[in-house]
Amino acid sequence: MNKRHLLSAIALATSALLLPSLASAQDFPPKRPVTLYVGFAPGGAADAAARLIAKKLTENIGQNVVVENKAGAGGNIVHQQVANGVADGSVILLGSIGPMAIAPHMMKVGYEPFKDLAAISGGVNFPNMLVVNKESGIKNLADFVALAKKAPDTVSFASTGAGSASHLTGELFAIRTNTDMLHVPYKGGAPAMQDLLANRFTGYFSAPPTSIPHVESGKLIAIATTGLTRPSYLSNVPTVAESGYPGFEALNWYAFLASAKVPSPILDKWNAEIVKVLNDQSTKDALTKLGLSGAPSTRAELTSFMQKESEKWGKLVREKKITAE
Repeated sequence: MNKRHLLSAIALATSALLLPSLASAQDFPPKRPVTLYVGFAPGGAADAAARLIAKKLTENIGQNVVVENKAGAGGNIVHQQVANGVADGSVILLGSIGPMAIAPHMMKVGYEPFKDLAAISGGVNFPNMLVVNKESGIKNLADFVALAKKAPDTVSFASTGAGSASHLTGELFAIRTNTDMLHVPYKGGAPAMQDLLANRFTGYFSAPPTSIPHVESGKLIAIATTGLTRPSYLSNVPTVAESGYPGFEALNWYAFLASAKVPSPILDKWNAEIVKVLNDQSTKDALTKLGLSGAPSTRAELTSFMQKESEKWGKLVREKKITAE
């Protein structure tokens, strides 16, 4: 065999060895159970949405999609794990605003959001809801702003932690309303809500699922929501934007992501399946009951959205000199 024939034979043999692994890399659904990671503890909005969507995905693709909660560092830990983990499409992530658009501007994280993680589809979103204790004397947003201007040292707002979406929503609100408010960080929504019910601070930009039961019971008053439009389940609560601050928007959002090493054809197939689930009417109805709205998108649309969110919140972090402490 001459040298040319020998090289050709080696090339053919190498291609034959690579073909099975290439085929395996393109398998969809993956041959093993799929893990959908959530960076927060069970029981919250992210977990509820993930389990609802995972159940429907399991039915549609004929492969188990198992939700695994991996809380810690505001979701940063699991984002790093997925970015550096298995890249055959069997691991996906319900990513969130904090690790993708806020935390990287405040601290060193072990991943580059738009280099190490790939967009699949938008997932769900919801506005924050500014709520106050019924004993506060505040009846609407105008009352809240007037009090913040009149007695800035006494007006405070809670958040689920420094650098959280609820924290930055409050800071953005302070800028737009030209007010100074004291930020009171908590380690999660539950303790913040407990202290608001005890009237220990003025207001809380809360997730609707957390505060709606207390509004319905009459213990809290909802004075504004932070989306551009009123969600159907909060149709009687005005937005900040329509209450004198046009364009004000601060959404909590969760989106489906995977390691950037996952082959594009598999990411595209995941996009099709997730969009199908989110467009299903039964899914929409179930999400509405949870106080959430589905947000299906193309991969490109999600990437563009997340980059704009990163720019928006990064600017605020720098302007207000917000740190993770």
